[in-house]
Amino acid sequence: MLGFVVGRVGILTPIERTAYPRFKRLITAHELHLFFSPTREEAAWAAERMDADGHQLALLLALKSYQRMGRFPKPDKYPEMVVDFARRAVELPEGTTLLWATGRTAERQRTKVRRRVGATYDQARAREIAEESIRKEAAAKNRPADLINIALEKVVEAGLELRRSPPSTRWPRRSAAR
Repeated sequence: MLGFVVGRVGILTPIERTAYPRFKRLITAHELHLFFSPTREEAAWAAERMDADGHQLALLLALKSYQRMGRFPKPDKYPEMVVDFARRAVELPEGTTLLWATGRTAERQRTKVRRRVGATYDQARAREIAEESIRKEAAAKNRPADLINIALEKVVEAGLELRRSPPSTRWPRRSAAR
């Protein structure tokens, strides 16, 4: 298997070959504690902002996943083990279900998380950083997956949020076309 997919516009790198942040299929106990344990301050922050246990849990998961991945995964992408771990970590009742906000409420919650971690959502700037880093590294590296990984790193380092859907099929083509 070559590791590339032929698309309408050219050769694309499959997401599996990039470092685009996503939940792993198997998460170790160490990783759960390291990445998904809310601090007391984070738990208090979420409790102050949410009135229902399910909303509090959802806000905490959004915070912890954003800290880890630099983006907000879709609600159905959270592994059950991560949800259960976070629920137990903040001592919410057994059976507490996630209550994800929608529409404007969801955007307000994402804004709260962005403010807490000091990140911004500026896709135009993220694209500029990605394209600049790809152009710079293209002289030394020629594998699209390597270039995408570098671009993703630089975007997160700049404190910018990653797109919900992977940009891996767009950034290299756009940069190569210029």
